[in-house]
Amino acid sequence: MLMINANKIVGDYDIVLITLDTLRYDVSQQLFENGKLPQLQKYLPASGWEKRHAPGSFTYASHHAIFSGFFPTPIEEPKQERLFATQFAGSETSLSNTFTFEEASIIEGLKAKNYHTACIGGVGFFNKRTALSRVFPSMFDESHWEDRLGVTSPFSTKYQFEKAREIVQQHQKNRLFLFINISAIHQPNYFYEKGATKDSIVSHAKALEYVDSQWNILMDAFKDRPTLFLLMGDHGTAYGEDGYHGHRLAHEVVWNVPYAEFLINKK
Repeated sequence: MLMINANKIVGDYDIVLITLDTLRYDVSQQLFENGKLPQLQKYLPASGWEKRHAPGSFTYASHHAIFSGFFPTPIEEPKQERLFATQFAGSETSLSNTFTFEEASIIEGLKAKNYHTACIGGVGFFNKRTALSRVFPSMFDESHWEDRLGVTSPFSTKYQFEKAREIVQQHQKNRLFLFINISAIHQPNYFYEKGATKDSIVSHAKALEYVDSQWNILMDAFKDRPTLFLLMGDHGTAYGEDGYHGHRLAHEVVWNVPYAEFLINKK
């Protein structure tokens, strides 16, 4: 993959970081190869998603890492130069293309560069109903969560992307760092498979197809703005493989996640 120089991005481009919560690499790549992601396919490389290792096995752990610049790790080149990194003695992946900041997170680092930071939450760790679920939202200038953005809403991605459009419209003169935690793929997802009554790898796939069907709402919001998009799974989840179910466990279907990055409206 051609390395983007993040130092030439910060200040001149909006940055949109999207975590596709619980999305497995094998499922996402199969859908790509079968032509089931027609909207995302317009922006992904010809080979599809890049296979990477998640920085954690569940949402809370992974997002702490991601927000500090530790995105999912390239499998073929685990010491590949990172896009963003907080200053840390002995780092082997902070090189000339890396935007390095003194602050403890990408969010704070971009705030220091006059970015307006916004969070659109999805899964429970973003719902602001408890002290724990306020940790991530409190990092941002503004944060949003409501039931219709969460895991129990069959239309969550539509509402998340419509909220993103509102934020863009309200900050026409600001550089934006927008984070979206996509909740649709996380359980429960059975309602994306017609007639299903329980979650399965099939409904997991159908959930990503639903996300794809809403993708144009988000892209239209940024159609006139130079923007770097970063898409990644935070972890996968098991549906009975080797007797495992769910995540927060060490299995390849949990550790292997999809990743993609691309620019639109290049300067």
